[in-house]
Amino acid sequence: MRIAQIAPLWERVPPPTYGGTELVAALLTDELVRRGHEVTLFASGDSQTLARLEAVHPRALRLDDSVREYGIYEMLQLSTVYDRANEFDIIHSHMGCSALSYAKLVKTPTVHTLHGIFTPDNERMFTHAKQQPFVSISESQREPRLGLNCVATVYNGIDTDSYNFYPQPSDPPYLVFLGRLSPEKGTHLAIEIAQRTGWHLKLAGKIDPVDVEYYETALKPHIDGKQIEYLGEANHQQKNVLLGNAFATLFPITWREPFGLVMVESMAAGTPVIAMNLGSAAELIVHGKTGFLCHSVDECVAALDQVPMIDRRVCREHVVSNFSVKRMVDGYEAVYRQLANERFAQNGQSRHAVSAASKRS
Repeated sequence: MRIAQIAPLWERVPPPTYGGTELVAALLTDELVRRGHEVTLFASGDSQTLARLEAVHPRALRLDDSVREYGIYEMLQLSTVYDRANEFDIIHSHMGCSALSYAKLVKTPTVHTLHGIFTPDNERMFTHAKQQPFVSISESQREPRLGLNCVATVYNGIDTDSYNFYPQPSDPPYLVFLGRLSPEKGTHLAIEIAQRTGWHLKLAGKIDPVDVEYYETALKPHIDGKQIEYLGEANHQQKNVLLGNAFATLFPITWREPFGLVMVESMAAGTPVIAMNLGSAAELIVHGKTGFLCHSVDECVAALDQVPMIDRRVCREHVVSNFSVKRMVDGYEAVYRQLANERFAQNGQSRHAVSAASKRS
């Protein structure tokens, strides 16, 4: 099958440090190539992929201080994709609602993965294009009131082989928070949990421009380099070591997290997760088996005493069984076949034609 993958230009694919959407796009794209599909990845020019790479800018926009109007490059990228729509059997957008207006203008079906959350502003566009095919990354992410045509839920997957398993935490033990340092990720709550219990806490992740004031006022005064450490951004290998050696990973979110890749990454390394029971947390964590689902800081604090009851091998096995790249790509292939079937049926072609298109490489 001929497939176009459209990734955001803000980060490279795969991202060198933080970037859940770009990591998923990278893993999906490379596995589709391995399975014999003819894949074109539309992403920043510094991306690394097994697919054919098409770029409208040589590097991730986040790294280019000369770029002032980011939207221009997104429009260039989408215009390039849809000018070539007849070259593909399926177009897969990881761009939120940005591709919706383009997708309506061509016959090639576009599937839109909902990587983010709904806001009062983007809901207007999603509702306007609600008949287009969407894939949610968790059941909790869906908003039935919007009436979107969600054709499937496909959980994000990780390359479990690239995560070493840690059968026990380091000595002395510590807690870890990994992710964007932002109010919705609950970094301040992670610090509160550590301060209330006396645990050593290691923080790692990026600080977006919009979160600089939050960092300066709510976090930095508590970071002493001893009990509370900030390590900056971490690459894949550093993340694996940091998560695997931890006693527990704190995920005290304050929003409806659509997926929360760090929860899966932590459990793949063997480390249980203590999370606020919001968004997708209950779909990823098995309460009492791979971590704990909490409703308050008090419950997070109490959960720390129960962490030794967790079998770290069960954490790892849970991820291998449910959140592998294979499982994710199986889900997306099923969506592609469904959309191809529907397109050929509308054109009066047979299932034999669909099968032939699926085998093209």
